[in-house]
Amino acid sequence: MPIYDLGLEHVALSFATKTIFTDVTQGIFEGDRIGIVGRNGDGKSTLLHLLKGTQEPDQGRVTMRNGLTFGMLDQRDPLKDEDTVRKAALENRQDYEWAADPRSREIVESLLGGMELEAKVGTLSGGQRRRVDLARLLLRDWDILALDEPTNHLDLLTIHWLAEHLKNRWAKNSGALLLVTHDRWFLDEVCTSMWEVHDGTIDPFEGGYSAYMLQRVERERQADLAETKRRNLARKELAWLTRGARARSTKQKFHVKAAQELIADVPPMRNSLELKRMATSRLGKQVVDLVDVTKIYPGTDSDAAEGNDNRVPSPHAERPLMGSVTVAADPDKDGEDGQDRPGTAAADTLTISGHKVLDDVTWLIGPGDRFGIVGANGAGKSTLLGLIDGSVSPTAGHVKVGKTVRFAVLTQRLDELEKLGRYRIKEVLSRYKPTYLVEGKEVSPSQLMERLGFESSQLMTRISDLSGGQKRRMQLLLILLDEPNVLIMDEPGNDLDTDMLAVMEDMLDSWPGTLIVVSHDRYLLERVTDQQFALINGKVVHLPGGVQDYLDMVESADREAADAPSQTSAKETGDPNQAKAERVARRNLSKQASAIERKLAKLADQRKELERQMAEHDPGDYQGLNELNSKLKDLTGQSDQLEEEWLTIGEELE
Repeated sequence: MPIYDLGLEHVALSFATKTIFTDVTQGIFEGDRIGIVGRNGDGKSTLLHLLKGTQEPDQGRVTMRNGLTFGMLDQRDPLKDEDTVRKAALENRQDYEWAADPRSREIVESLLGGMELEAKVGTLSGGQRRRVDLARLLLRDWDILALDEPTNHLDLLTIHWLAEHLKNRWAKNSGALLLVTHDRWFLDEVCTSMWEVHDGTIDPFEGGYSAYMLQRVERERQADLAETKRRNLARKELAWLTRGARARSTKQKFHVKAAQELIADVPPMRNSLELKRMATSRLGKQVVDLVDVTKIYPGTDSDAAEGNDNRVPSPHAERPLMGSVTVAADPDKDGEDGQDRPGTAAADTLTISGHKVLDDVTWLIGPGDRFGIVGANGAGKSTLLGLIDGSVSPTAGHVKVGKTVRFAVLTQRLDELEKLGRYRIKEVLSRYKPTYLVEGKEVSPSQLMERLGFESSQLMTRISDLSGGQKRRMQLLLILLDEPNVLIMDEPGNDLDTDMLAVMEDMLDSWPGTLIVVSHDRYLLERVTDQQFALINGKVVHLPGGVQDYLDMVESADREAADAPSQTSAKETGDPNQAKAERVARRNLSKQASAIERKLAKLADQRKELERQMAEHDPGDYQGLNELNSKLKDLTGQSDQLEEEWLTIGEELE
């Protein structure tokens, strides 16, 4: 038996109704970077507690090298409400102490940016407490670091920073990392091996998440397991990994030829043209148009906006965009809070000043569009979703909603589901239609429920007795049973394990409507949406290259901010005519960019259709294939030219 730095020897553990581990022997060596995956409830967090020593096994033992230090980020933090952030995270170190060390300064600014160090822990939100606990852990040196869902409550930029930090935290072949997370991009980026916890055992795999998927599919194929549905979902996800952005990466982590053989008979993820056709028949041509929309929250604290408070500076925090807009005055209309709007009235107009979340945005959402939205915390993503579904009113501009639109919103909260807590699942499903048409087949609500990972035996379970992940899936099921044609999803991956994420993504692949998704999980976002957008400085910016474009833009902006001298804008010089001219010019450029994006989307659909025709064409008909190939080259040329125009406009807007 190998001598582990930290390990389990013939460990068995059972709780009242479930066996967690049965005779497990597994361990950690120095230099390991291990990602841990498995279904919710199968024992991932329990495994970490066994290794930490806060959970005793029923049989076997846990061994640890003398002097080894083990740090763990638990799902429940050990912070004391009466402590200040400075005491809880920094052990009462003063600003000059932590700021003098580049490593600690980077951790503090990345995780505690925007927080007041003298604030009491008890006054913080759940997400802020999570960041404080993570900062506390990372500021100390550990031989082994165990992180249980570290990306929860982190925005995309901070997740990217954390991945880089963990990759560079230790020298090669030193230190060790155990990582439990549902963020598959994060697993692939950070981990060099994987453990799958299932059915009382731990199966090891070499490589990151992509390599794990390849080995898992091959293992299941050879064993010819009965779990056909689970295997097919894994193969479908592997197909996306192989054909999508991860496969084009220079850091590919699995053998392409072997993967291609395994997915040879797996169809494309989505038939985009057919879904758009079905969506158009349900929605018509107009869905939601945001036209010249500006949203200002009046009365923002100017001192905070100017950075004159005692908060920790954040490396990527956008300075609040302050501004004003003049609108037609309505003497009978108060502000959204029921109070008079602050501003200066002049005749029949009203000037509203404050924090400008959206700045003259024109964004058209059509039938069958599948859009993903990213942005820093506080950038205004929730406000944008509210403008789309009508729960938030614009300060200026207007939002046009198609007459046939039926919205459904999957929020981060479970309030609506909690109201059904005393009912059993069967009672709730009986309120809906007996059958639904899914992928050309009639299915019942209970069959859809099983497709989302429930068992038929759970029909008599009360909603209140479901776990967090089960409630999340039930929330999605009930929304889909309402048959909306525009689905808005705010962080849909919360509380779901990697297998259930794959199940949800598979169901969304066949959903014929317009889909808007906000998520910090870049894997999920690029998996279920066709186009991604970023909310930056009050603008909705298209990301032709996916989420990586957003990260590159932020990095470029950070460099320019550090290198370039500050420049005074037309607004700051007090020249109203110049400021007005700039606004008109930016509005025209924004409209041109939106028009180009729509053209690019149409060309992409035409190219997919041509590629489909070429694949089905008689290979002996060379003349016909040449004609189709010529058309494809022509469309590609048009797309390249439009992309160049779009990039030029983007540079001018910046």
